Amino acid sequence: MAYTISTKPFLGAPSSDGSSLGFLQSSSKLYIPCLRLPARRSQSKRLEIQAAGSSYGTYFRVTTFGESHGGGVGCVVDGCPPRLPLSEADMQVDLDRRRPGQSRITTPRKETDTCRIASGIADGLTTGSPIKVEVPNTDQRGNDYSEMSLAYRPSHADATYDFKYGVRSVQGGGRSSARETIGRVAAGAVAKKILNQYSGTEIIAYVSQVHKVVLPEDLVDHETLTLDQIENNIVRCPNPEYAEKMIAAIDAVRVRGDSVGGVVTCIVRNVPRGLGSPVFDKLEAELAKAVMSLPATKGFEFGSGFAGTFMTGSEHNDEFYMEGNSRIRTKTNRSGGIQGGISNGEIINMRIGFKPTSTISRKQSTVTRDKHETELIARGRHDPCVVPRAVPMVEAAVALVLVDQLMAQYAQCMLFPINPALQESMELNKQEPVQVPH
Repeated sequence: MAYTISTKPFLGAPSSDGSSLGFLQSSSKLYIPCLRLPARRSQSKRLEIQAAGSSYGTYFRVTTFGESHGGGVGCVVDGCPPRLPLSEADMQVDLDRRRPGQSRITTPRKETDTCRIASGIADGLTTGSPIKVEVPNTDQRGNDYSEMSLAYRPSHADATYDFKYGVRSVQGGGRSSARETIGRVAAGAVAKKILNQYSGTEIIAYVSQVHKVVLPEDLVDHETLTLDQIENNIVRCPNPEYAEKMIAAIDAVRVRGDSVGGVVTCIVRNVPRGLGSPVFDKLEAELAKAVMSLPATKGFEFGSGFAGTFMTGSEHNDEFYMEGNSRIRTKTNRSGGIQGGISNGEIINMRIGFKPTSTISRKQSTVTRDKHETELIARGRHDPCVVPRAVPMVEAAVALVLVDQLMAQYAQCMLFPINPALQESMELNKQEPVQVPH
């Protein structure tokens, strides 16, 4: 393919004689060589960029916006089905579970995180147009970050944001702050409502480990576990005895200005069969991407996870059996509800590991932005352990994946009558008609 070189006026081009004037003189005009692209190809298409990193989803697409110490945060949800009853109250429940200042083991920052729906709703129903949700920031303390404008917090995103962008929002960590997840939790509440109303799907997460306090798996029945059991204590562990141990572990490091990590377990009940696609878009791969994009995540397991590597095939395989006369089930669930990248109808279970909060009020060695070694004691208000507030974040991330996959499955495999000998309807039951005001 041939290209041609031409010249066009441009101020600031380098001089042809190597002088420091910084422009090419030709008569009285300024010129710089430029590349002329073939006319048959669209230059706008060649220059298209799709790598911003603030959006997730294909059919149910969510974009979050805002920064920790800016005017506010929120999200835009595009692709929500029309005629879904929806209000701020549907989102506020999960936003309240996520908000700061809810107990002594969370950050003391005081925010109500009251959301407002700015578009996409009419007469209490979704219209099918983009839904914008806004949450104002009201308790910013930018002065707490004066030292961090000069020195990098160890294991935080401060340094890498500078490495990538050459500039960053110092106050609160900007987009790297967990405050960004408000948009995900609000959008996740919408996704959870769609999933529950359409297919009866329930997404429940809880804290299963804090530092060295590990909740034994056999103490939690995933078939009967309820949200009330989890929300019964400030650490969000469904077992009262282990909840107290976890709270004590957080208190012990909190008073020393240190932090600890932990594990959030998430289960999904009543998952329609057939969600996920082979090869690159396997359901567990999409779930891993979504939850690992949450702040402070360091590990992901589903089903038997790494423990399955210690088993033989005969020990690990989930044998099939017939439930009644028509439904195929598995006797065990080491596959975690997903086989071949596709949901099989059993309970999906996964575990997400979170590191200790990187911002701590203890002296640490670091370097400044102008590359001098120094020491830093970080100020600000931060969680001594992120996992209690991460619970609704994990639920939201999982919901965003599942509702997107539900829509994909419907679009590809449910447009024509199903094969009843092999397939099931994804719909829980026929929905009651929604009364739309005239």
